[in-house]
Amino acid sequence: MGFPGVWMTESESLVYRVVPKCACSTIGQIMFYSDHGRYFDGDIHDANEGLHKWGLDDSQKSIEEAVLAGRGVSFTCVRNPYARILSSFFDKIAGIQRNGKRYRGNLVPQLIQKYGIEVGSPEDDFDFDQIKSFRRFLLFARDTIRWRRPMDPDIHWSAMSGHISTFINNGGHYDQIFFTEKFNEGIQKVLDAVETPVKVDVEAVPRFNESEGHGPKRAHKVSEYFDDLSRHLVWEMYKRDFQLFRYDFDDPDNKMPRDEVDLEEVHAKLGR
Repeated sequence: MGFPGVWMTESESLVYRVVPKCACSTIGQIMFYSDHGRYFDGDIHDANEGLHKWGLDDSQKSIEEAVLAGRGVSFTCVRNPYARILSSFFDKIAGIQRNGKRYRGNLVPQLIQKYGIEVGSPEDDFDFDQIKSFRRFLLFARDTIRWRRPMDPDIHWSAMSGHISTFINNGGHYDQIFFTEKFNEGIQKVLDAVETPVKVDVEAVPRFNESEGHGPKRAHKVSEYFDDLSRHLVWEMYKRDFQLFRYDFDDPDNKMPRDEVDLEEVHAKLGR
């Protein structure tokens, strides 16, 4: 099975298990910069040189050897599950993608038809009932995760623990797991643990949010999107994420983790 979702610097100093919607664009650009002294010109997800990625055939042997030998620092980044699923909705469902089209072609029309979701459009300034539509999207997300219907769960809303576990189960070991909400502090600790070819000034790194500006802005505070049923669905989908990564299930507006991640517990519970 190998190491799907893993990016590694060409210098093998940094090994990163990508978790979608958890600052992956910024992390990828920092990795690229730490080898080359410049940022990739464009979306780092489109880069097919200058950074090893499991999805590139030529990179797989290098990644596998480095991971199994424990070279570099292996890390990943997590995010509050409430904020992450909201971000997935506004980016992938309500937003227009970089190519000017809707995400995954006929997905949004299918959701409009089967789940009664509305998403508005750039022409009407994305005028729709965000709370009602988001709650219907949650039902769809739960159906994909629980029953794989009407499709398999998408990487942007499948549980973080699922992404993170593949690395452990195939022979990898995380040295660090940090929080999107404490990004600078977390990525600094990663960089402090290794010598990269180019030094990175974390405070000077721009935010590479590739989804910004392509869709509606969130009009309400986080808790207003989650009634009792919504929170029940969120717990059903992301119970393990809340528990392992120490996020506050009881208060959707508290985006900060309540404690540090216990790496031993993560390896024990997500390993086979």
